[in-house]
Amino acid sequence: MRKDFAPVKSADRVMAVMEALGGRQDRPTLSQLSAELAIPLSSLHGLLRTMQQRGWVETDETGSLYRVGVRALMIGSSYARVDDAVLAARPVLDWLSEETGETVHHGRLLGSDIVYLAKRESRFMVRVHSSVGQRIPAHAASLGKAILADATEEWVLGRLRWPLVSLTRNTITDRDALLKDLAAARARGYASEWQECDIGLGCVAVSIPGPAQVRDAISFAVPVIRLEGDRLTELAELLLEARAMLTGRRSPAPPGRSPEFLDNLDRLGGR
Repeated sequence: MRKDFAPVKSADRVMAVMEALGGRQDRPTLSQLSAELAIPLSSLHGLLRTMQQRGWVETDETGSLYRVGVRALMIGSSYARVDDAVLAARPVLDWLSEETGETVHHGRLLGSDIVYLAKRESRFMVRVHSSVGQRIPAHAASLGKAILADATEEWVLGRLRWPLVSLTRNTITDRDALLKDLAAARARGYASEWQECDIGLGCVAVSIPGPAQVRDAISFAVPVIRLEGDRLTELAELLLEARAMLTGRRSPAPPGRSPEFLDNLDRLGGR
């Protein structure tokens, strides 16, 4: 964006409201939003009434608490239906899901966060709770680390929000420790995290190709109770195969579940 560009004030405020409401789980009041966004109450009230009328914002029965409206879901979900990278990765995500039965995510770096663009649900009883559109700090997610590992240290340090937030007691928040972790991921070709984003969850991820401005990755997210022995490494090898498919270095896998997958699914009670 040009430095001399001046955004349209009303449009800029509408986007700020949507981002504020979309990034939280509670329902703020008019006064809370006004204070957070530095928008006068009278101006904000008019914006919210207009957005409510068009279905972008909803209120509770009292009319005093605000949340994102259903139209945001309708428009937001269309993104994954037209994004080239998401469409290209779709059959590969299907293959990874078929081979393992585990949760598969496709994420993109947005600012200093990872946003889930697509998901394949696990077939096991014990599974990961996540949703498309969810945001997670990049430094705490294997998806984010896989993307950050492809960049220079200077770029990483300038991209992340410091001090780094701690999601669990295992989250890496120290600068030098994170850079060391990213260097290790770069050397082996994939990133991993062990209960850094959520207790009881282990993840492994690889970055995938895309336009210069797009930074994507795909991952497995698995309860640690199913990550015994070399399982994490096995999943990483599948992700590397998936990346080879997406770069054209390997033909897409045939459809159907392998006998090894079915045996593993039976053993773990997922079929």
